[in-house]
Amino acid sequence: MPSELGLKAVVTDPAHLRAALLGAGGIRRFRGLLRDRRLDRDGAPLSREQVLRVRRWIPEQGAERAEIAWKGPAGVSPDGMKQREESELEVEDGAAAERLFEALGYREAQAIDRYVEVYHLGRTVVRLEWYPRMDVLVEIGGDVAGIEEVIRTLRLPREQCLPEALPSFALRFEKRTGRPAILAEAELAGEPPTWSDA
Repeated sequence: MPSELGLKAVVTDPAHLRAALLGAGGIRRFRGLLRDRRLDRDGAPLSREQVLRVRRWIPEQGAERAEIAWKGPAGVSPDGMKQREESELEVEDGAAAERLFEALGYREAQAIDRYVEVYHLGRTVVRLEWYPRMDVLVEIGGDVAGIEEVIRTLRLPREQCLPEALPSFALRFEKRTGRPAILAEAELAGEPPTWSDA
């Protein structure tokens, strides 16, 4: 089963990073909303640190697409990358996929909403992520050599590119700001999301 490798980092100046990506020859493949719904049934997948997810890609222009994915427990590769097994497939209708899993007894365990820009730089995928209320992140995925090359090209501080999961970044945001991180748009209660001025 294929494994994904990646690193995440906090982005203090998204406009500067966007310009650096484009200046390095990055090609933007997507701009819009990314809505993840993580599903669980009686605590089964989550208790084994696994993820069953329906992901909806909602572009600013064009047709929506969706994916169903299973992800195994996350670890760290010998090269210091976040690593986990994954299997995913594309579907035409994410809402219909959610209804199917609901009929099978699965329930939404977590909602994660973000506004993203996805760039390809060679074989490496770079994704800028704005959450409802949290730091802007960049996720870099691909093979080890490609990830390291992108970090050098974009002049990102290597020590700040971490093999950590989203909850770790949310916790650091909360400790630094004293405000709870919000990952689901529905929890904003009228507050504008960070991507409103992306």
